[in-house]
Amino acid sequence: MNKLALFDCDGTLVDSQDNICRSVEEAFVLAAITVPPRAAIRRIVGLSLVEAMRTLLPEGEDGLHRSLAEDYKAAFFRMRSSGAMAEEPLYEGMIEVLDALQADGWVLGVATGKSDRGLAHILAHHKIATRFVTLQTADRHPSKPHPSMIETAMAESGATPATTVMIGDTSYDMLMARAAGARALGVAWGYHPVDELTAAGAHAIADAVAALPRLVRG
Repeated sequence: MNKLALFDCDGTLVDSQDNICRSVEEAFVLAAITVPPRAAIRRIVGLSLVEAMRTLLPEGEDGLHRSLAEDYKAAFFRMRSSGAMAEEPLYEGMIEVLDALQADGWVLGVATGKSDRGLAHILAHHKIATRFVTLQTADRHPSKPHPSMIETAMAESGATPATTVMIGDTSYDMLMARAAGARALGVAWGYHPVDELTAAGAHAIADAVAALPRLVRG
């Protein structure tokens, strides 16, 4: 069986919070709804869009959540098309981590709340698309923490729960890993605090990017 290292994208591979926050803010302004603070917006990173809007506005109706999700996508697309997007850098040292894991025989994948288009753009921009053999997005799965993304990634890559590790920065990633029977590896540089990752079932926490290869190997 193959060894599979699955990465979340936003807050784990890349720091994309500014563009996400701006898109949420624009969607709420268009709907004439009080804009949530950025701390609240960062907490929903990783969820599928409708679920994210439901979390930010629990008193709203389903139609409103779906409308906000569409306005978010439109705002994000406008920023990208106009060149107004902030830089979404890879976290420093991440290329070296991917190199080390591939050299050690790990198959790499991504499991993200982003869309297919959004993920493809990020991976192409950083010239790392060919490193990943399985890409799972919100376009084809229930929202995290449902285990569907990990289950499909394992099937596509020839891995099992015992040979799979999910690497992410949110409690949703940790809960998803646990639900799939995979190892849950949290990262301390993302959008949820370490104590929440631990409470959600993280088997270990990487406090620096350079620590990932050692912790992935177990």
